[in-house]
Amino acid sequence: MNCKIASTYLCLTTALFALFTSCKKSEFAADNYTAYFGGEVENPQNRYVLFCQNNQVIDTIPLNKDNTFFKKFDSLAPGLYSFKHEPEYQYVYFDKNDSLRVHIDSKDFDQSIVFCGRGDQKNNFLMEMFLRNEKEKDHMFETFDYDVKKYNAYIQKVNSDNQKFYTSKKEEINWSDDFDVYAKGMYLYPHYTRKEIYPMIHKMRTGNDVSDQLPKDYYDFRKTIDFSNEKLTDFNPFVMYLNFMLNNVGSIHYHNHFTEADLALKTNINKLKIADTLIKNEKVKNIVVNSIAFQYLLEDQNMVNNQEFLKHYYKISTDKSKKNEILKLGKAISLLTDGKPLPEVRVQNLEGKSISSSDLIQKNTILFFWSDKLSSHLLAAHKKAIELQKKYPNYEFVAINLDRDFDTWKKALEKYDFGPIRQYHCSNFEDIKSKWAITKVHRTLIINKDKTIKNGFTNMFDIRFEEDLK
Repeated sequence: MNCKIASTYLCLTTALFALFTSCKKSEFAADNYTAYFGGEVENPQNRYVLFCQNNQVIDTIPLNKDNTFFKKFDSLAPGLYSFKHEPEYQYVYFDKNDSLRVHIDSKDFDQSIVFCGRGDQKNNFLMEMFLRNEKEKDHMFETFDYDVKKYNAYIQKVNSDNQKFYTSKKEEINWSDDFDVYAKGMYLYPHYTRKEIYPMIHKMRTGNDVSDQLPKDYYDFRKTIDFSNEKLTDFNPFVMYLNFMLNNVGSIHYHNHFTEADLALKTNINKLKIADTLIKNEKVKNIVVNSIAFQYLLEDQNMVNNQEFLKHYYKISTDKSKKNEILKLGKAISLLTDGKPLPEVRVQNLEGKSISSSDLIQKNTILFFWSDKLSSHLLAAHKKAIELQKKYPNYEFVAINLDRDFDTWKKALEKYDFGPIRQYHCSNFEDIKSKWAITKVHRTLIINKDKTIKNGFTNMFDIRFEEDLK
């Protein structure tokens, strides 16, 4: 079933659903917050859809045999939610008593999404705005080479077009003030992000620092942003903007006096201090400083600097749960210091036999990770590993799959020919996370043949990666 036919069918079934459930606004009492969410998933990757808010799963909705799903919420507060069919997700906004169905094709997740039912127009607007922003990203890289005047004119034109689209839809749909926070944010925060990243990326690409050439009012938009708005803490356009803004404002301009490690430390302490000053809402502040801490600890492995950074972090954060998690991460990182033995985790071979990670190391070894859910990384990582193994025959390359299901891993291996790369599976992600500080598949570990760590925090795609192999 193609997308047009599928969405037409979905809308017809939604209309019938609304008819049979008598979903008329006039029939809902003031204290009735009943809402409905359902739809269908083409080419499903698993047998459920997760319904979430603020990164917390509210409900796991199973797929029926025909790949449809449906959930009645007896009481659903109006606001922004998200639905996930892993590994992908998108936002969905519910007003009081909305009744929504969505079409999803996992092979083309974002492009396939169509909403029908009460509340569909505003959600289809969010998707249209999202796709406009994604399309614009494909054209942005070459524009970072533009001079200040040309770049500014370009992004102002993009923003003007998006603003006109937003205004016309707002007048047509007449949405609520609460929804308008997200509707406006869908075009404003990507625009603000383009402004923040231009000086940094222009300098990286051209070597030319244009900071002194920016118009005096270039950053005036920052004064209009409510950095303490709780509604935005899980809203990706805002989160991305905030990350780039803190990188920009926290950067050390006179950095020739510092080593690379010390520069990273001072920059990230700066970011903590700026977040502490800028954000008055405690919940929002915790989310932001936790994000800074996770990112820093996984990028910088200078143990003395880590302790100095954590002193500042602990003074600002009041989130006991995340403090404990970051403490565990810090301990895991300390165990991965160069020269120390690699902590033991258990993995499975193709026969399902449990094996100690120590037994994987017979010679100089590269450990890298993959997931069937991230197919582009899966293929790129194995291609890179095969190329490097030919170039460095004194190293052995070992791939560890991080998907939960053993059978899913075996089926994935049947689809590809990874040649000499040895394959293992780790279903206990919490164990490998706590002992090897693995939080994402892009990490690579270089292990000496005596089973000690040569570099526990690198990446095969890092331009400096091969320096450790020589």
